[in-house]
Amino acid sequence: MSKFEGFEHRVPIELDNPSIVVNDELCKKCKLCIKACTQEAGVYPLYDLEKNGDHAVCINCGQCTIACPFGALTEVSDIDKVYAALNDNDKITVFMTAPAVRVSLGDAFNMPSGTNVTGKMVSSLRKLGADYVLDVTYGADMTIMEEAYELVERLNQNTNLPMFTSCCPAWVRFCEIFYPELLNHLSTVKSPIAIQSTLVKTYFAKEKNIDPKKIVVISVTPCTAKKFERTRKELDAASGKDNMEVSDCDISITTREFAKMIKENNIDFLNIEDSEFDPLLGEGSGAGLIFGNTGGVMEAALRTAYFYITGKNANPDEFIKFEAVRGLDNVKEAEVRISDKVLHVAVANQMAEAKKLIDDIKNGIRSYDFVEVMACKGGCVNGGGQIKILKKPLMEEARINRNKALYEKDSKMTLRLCHENPQVKQIYDNYLDNPGSHKSHELLHTSFIDRSYENKNN
Repeated sequence: MSKFEGFEHRVPIELDNPSIVVNDELCKKCKLCIKACTQEAGVYPLYDLEKNGDHAVCINCGQCTIACPFGALTEVSDIDKVYAALNDNDKITVFMTAPAVRVSLGDAFNMPSGTNVTGKMVSSLRKLGADYVLDVTYGADMTIMEEAYELVERLNQNTNLPMFTSCCPAWVRFCEIFYPELLNHLSTVKSPIAIQSTLVKTYFAKEKNIDPKKIVVISVTPCTAKKFERTRKELDAASGKDNMEVSDCDISITTREFAKMIKENNIDFLNIEDSEFDPLLGEGSGAGLIFGNTGGVMEAALRTAYFYITGKNANPDEFIKFEAVRGLDNVKEAEVRISDKVLHVAVANQMAEAKKLIDDIKNGIRSYDFVEVMACKGGCVNGGGQIKILKKPLMEEARINRNKALYEKDSKMTLRLCHENPQVKQIYDNYLDNPGSHKSHELLHTSFIDRSYENKNN
């Protein structure tokens, strides 16, 4: 007898799922989660419980939690772990906020959708007791420094093309389960959060003269899959040393969990004064900021790849605002000329739709050099951990406004290129040598796992 018997009205979720938990007492049998796992995540139709040994397959994207109007499906709460770290006088808490959080958090406080609340977000974390607050936009800049370098190397060697982005942990898991034959095509560069976590426990700890064993890294993200990602031991370049029994990223909470903590602590979010990120590992470029949007990783990478190939920056009017990969279409294609190279690129979001593109690539129907994949519709701005808006027209409006807000902020920034970030230059000069160096590979790159065993329908 299946352990899920009697629960055919909802998506099956394993009890040890690190990202998602079910409360069946709240379930109204609406089946909206099944619809989300089918049409958004594209996972539910790809396996059969009986053939799969009664094992539920999940990529941890959390779109089922966004779809559930009754709170029966939610993220696994790590709020108590955060409070424990904040209340431990022997620990130094370092919070890191992802780009998409700042344009969703305001929705929890009835602000217009897409409002950029960066200053209030930082101040709220300080009010909660954070010792340091850093911007993951810096980690995104570091990801691009390595990923653009890796792309150029693959183009020059004509090997393992197309190269797929690997920032989205739900996409990476989807690839590991359903397309293990494509793992060599994934960029080996860690996600921005994973990179920044490692640098906090190495470079940051050294510069601040802090014992890394005392640091608790807490990421605030739009993503439920980050809760799974932080358990991947292959990402723990810092904590794998000196017999540290923790992860580089110790705790991951969603935008929703963060909003709940603000409310629990009676923080007057609407009236709190703005404050700034801490400076070390705290400054990011506009290119890093747009990582929260579908197409943002592609655009940021091309800005820096252009510099790597030509030795100069692209004309801003022609290239830095790269309209061809912007917008909320599920699949976007473009042809990019950089010097004597012509790159064929594609951007895909919403995993069920992205799968169609991946199948075409696998079957030789389409050919590209570089492909960005994000599991959630619209990218991280509509991640599984973002503030929920139950009325569909308002959710669509919020998705558009969040996307627009990140691009608007980028357009107004002086620093719009990852390779021009002074802090990025400094860490390479003082610590990492250069993109693609041995030390960069040791700290900022990772490996992947063939998880096809999780789906016996393969």
